[in-house]
Amino acid sequence: MSSAAPSRLAERPTTLVIEDRVDAEQALLAPRGELVHGCVDALAGTLAALPAGIGRVDLDMSGVVFMDTAGLQFLDLLGGYGHRHAVPVTATNWKGQPLRILELAGLDTTDPLCSTARRPAPEPGPARSAVAAERSERLHVLQEEVAQLRQAIASRPVIDQARGVLMALHGCTPDEAWQILRETSQLSNTKLRTVAAAVTEGAGTGRVPPAQVRTALARALARLGRRTG
Repeated sequence: MSSAAPSRLAERPTTLVIEDRVDAEQALLAPRGELVHGCVDALAGTLAALPAGIGRVDLDMSGVVFMDTAGLQFLDLLGGYGHRHAVPVTATNWKGQPLRILELAGLDTTDPLCSTARRPAPEPGPARSAVAAERSERLHVLQEEVAQLRQAIASRPVIDQARGVLMALHGCTPDEAWQILRETSQLSNTKLRTVAAAVTEGAGTGRVPPAQVRTALARALARLGRRTG
């Protein structure tokens, strides 16, 4: 059995599919795709269809390739299911960008449901206000990270070309090339797509990137021990 939810990610429609298998009293769920708009509905349908008497629910998240703030609602639903039915629920094997989102949200990257279950109740007074402020700041950083990644996905062709240019010119790995582009974007206060286009065009035509991009690119390369020119 599987449940699917259409995503509204701009320019890249996708589907979340949740494969499930029930062995004795254990339900094994394997989401595949993206935790974006609609993922909570897909999960709710899957959980509702589980037979009575399930003793535990385990999710293998290795097939999830992208996650935005809807993924946190996905986790809340899982946690609520575990509490209501008094059964252990785990969500493990996170990878790639979703793992980064868990880090930004301050959750346990091994099993965020475990950290949520053990989180102490908010303290009263000023302490509670400080906790709320910290969570608000984390959410703001999380939203900025997701927005940048959404733009990167929509601009993937030119970004992939720029990564290839950096790999060829500077002998860096794909991950290092992505980090160079991202850091250049941040240091120069320039959109990631614009930076990638400048890098690609410079390699193809010899046109020199704008000064602020060129300076930021040199700094990003230097941090990785790479030289420009």
